[in-house]
Amino acid sequence: MITSNQRLTGILLTVTFILAIPFVAMQFTQEVNWSLFDFIIAGILLLSTGLSIELVMRKVAKSEYRIAICVTLLIALFLIWAELAVGIFGTPFAGN
Repeated sequence: MITSNQRLTGILLTVTFILAIPFVAMQFTQEVNWSLFDFIIAGILLLSTGLSIELVMRKVAKSEYRIAICVTLLIALFLIWAELAVGIFGTPFAGN
């Protein structure tokens, strides 16, 4: 059984790993060009999504509701990430 502290450690390690991917890529190519602000925003998005999922896992009893809420949170993360990256919806804060 995984404890909540192990899940929190897993969330932090996963966020760190995901943010390390563009950081390492920036060392080898000019195609990836993130600023400090990009890393901060990505970290906030990933960490808030991970912690929200952790809260759902702790507080929601029915597994069907847990799955539905977690899938909704992940879809929201992906849509926000895509909007910030390429502006799929054309909002003023789009990254293009």
